[in-house]
Amino acid sequence: MKAIGRLGTTPSERGDTTSVSGSPDILALDDGSFAVIGVDITDRLGRHPLPDARCAPNERIVQITRATLVHAKKDIPDE
Repeated sequence: MKAIGRLGTTPSERGDTTSVSGSPDILALDDGSFAVIGVDITDRLGRHPLPDARCAPNERIVQITRATLVHAKKDIPDE
């Protein structure tokens, strides 16, 4: 598995980084799937954040900024 690109603008272009620690991001992977870099909030939301939402033991719930998703919108395919 390899990251091949980013959806949206860079964290520094969005003003979404401190240049000291990590920055929220959405990455395109070489198999056609996506990866999200964000703050792990699994423990705060719990494994069942909504009645019909479940977080498996091998999954994490991560938080990204609104700007990260809004700036990625143009790069998200319709299908």
